[in-house]
Amino acid sequence: MRTLLTLCLVAAVSAAAAQDKKDPAKKDAEAPVVKPREGKSETVALFDGKTLDGWEGYSDLWSVKDGVIVAKNTAPLKFSTYLLTKNKYSDFRLTFSAKLLEGSEMHSGVAFWGTVKPDVSKEPKKERSEYTYAGHLVMFPSGYGMYDLFGRNGLKVDGGPAKKVGKQHDWNDIEVLAQGNRVRVAINGAAVVDWRDPQPERIKEGPIGLQLHSLDKPQELHFKGLVIETFPKDDKLITVK
Repeated sequence: MRTLLTLCLVAAVSAAAAQDKKDPAKKDAEAPVVKPREGKSETVALFDGKTLDGWEGYSDLWSVKDGVIVAKNTAPLKFSTYLLTKNKYSDFRLTFSAKLLEGSEMHSGVAFWGTVKPDVSKEPKKERSEYTYAGHLVMFPSGYGMYDLFGRNGLKVDGGPAKKVGKQHDWNDIEVLAQGNRVRVAINGAAVVDWRDPQPERIKEGPIGLQLHSLDKPQELHFKGLVIETFPKDDKLITVK
């Protein structure tokens, strides 16, 4: 009888473990709580409205016009490319506005907690992969959700709430609050993401990157605002109405 009971318990534990592997949401729910890191809290404008000082990326793909950063390609892009801050960040609050122009439905995003990955191509100069990024990505204004670039791929984040409040071809006001291993996002005054990374060892201090996605046809996106608060004083989304 005891042998039968033991076998049943082993089978139940094995089944539960197998289910956990199949169910990323359950694994995410068990993410550890990493407290916000401590450091100097200061608010800095990442964009001066006139130049790309403080940023680096391909000059033929990124420019400034009428007070906004323009991301635009006319030839196909094999790899997603980024406009990257020269400074690196760990805990921060980033507020900005982004707009996808008519003619493309491909998402963009803001990347962070990662590293620049030019070695994605064996011929980086030919394939234009100098400003490729590996890290966390908050996506907008289509394909909402989060992605682990060159890692786990799609993360278990529901894009539904963002899709309800996002504007496909108009300006979207966005706030990203990254603290510890927790990411919160607000779009147009509504909280749409609250997620903790179940693998905090993946988190790295890294640049902020604006994404121009790989695509075989022309696309154009605009960004403005871009103000960052390092080591935020308030542990909450401040743009939520």
